[in-house]
Amino acid sequence: MTYTIKNEYLEATVNELGAELISLKSADGCEYIWQGDPKYWQGHAPIMFPFCGRLWEGKYTYLGKEYSLGNHGFARHSLFSLYSAKESEITLLLKSDEQTKQNYPFEFLFYVTFSLKGKELKISHRVENKDEKDLIFALGGHPAFNVPLGGEGKFEDWYLELDKKCEAIRVDLSEKCFRTGNDKPYLSEGVKKIPLSHSLFDRDAIFLYNVPKRVSLLSEKSRRGVRVSFNDMKYVGFWHMPRTDAPYVCIEPWTSQPSYDGAIDSLSTKAEMICLPSGYSFKNGYSIEVI
Repeated sequence: MTYTIKNEYLEATVNELGAELISLKSADGCEYIWQGDPKYWQGHAPIMFPFCGRLWEGKYTYLGKEYSLGNHGFARHSLFSLYSAKESEITLLLKSDEQTKQNYPFEFLFYVTFSLKGKELKISHRVENKDEKDLIFALGGHPAFNVPLGGEGKFEDWYLELDKKCEAIRVDLSEKCFRTGNDKPYLSEGVKKIPLSHSLFDRDAIFLYNVPKRVSLLSEKSRRGVRVSFNDMKYVGFWHMPRTDAPYVCIEPWTSQPSYDGAIDSLSTKAEMICLPSGYSFKNGYSIEVI
């Protein structure tokens, strides 16, 4: 089942499967979200929970026991239930159950809220720890945007623009997309524009940190654009299917990164995970503004 919210500027549609944003249209009918094509990638804007990225061999350990989990966690493949709905806001809920505990041994509630205000869509996450032990997790977004937007120009006419010049650092990933620890400067000359080309993603995703918390997708040949703000996230990634001419780009705010190459993580010591005490809740999110 899908749910649609709207205001005078935007209409957003969310799927109960994964609480995934599958459409974001402006009042004139322009679709901003990639509609999925198996030739390139069938996703739209999956949610990363309780992990971001890959686990080495698809495994991790916790309290001496080994668990298996696919890329980006299980939320994107899970059915959420409707928690609340208004004309311009909707909240979906995922509860832990016996199936989730086979791969992730915790009791939790995971709420995802989509709310429209003016020309902005806010995606908010709330995690509640219903367990007696600390809840350990990560969160991230993976929204894909059509390029070109509105069919205006070609892919190479568009660019990503950070909010200001910075000394951005790129996360170094191995050929199998695991961390190597050899992070290097990416925008060392302090520029803020990243011109788009399909070859940009030949080595898979570009993940940056030490960056301003807002990035825009723009073109000199179009009046349209998208601005993604992510104050609660350390990393932002850019991606489309490597070595293809895929007509979209993902702008991905994440709280953490994949496992290190060759290492099966212990969840208790895995870097940059959120550790939430029993009985507490955690909130974060990001927003998409249509320019």
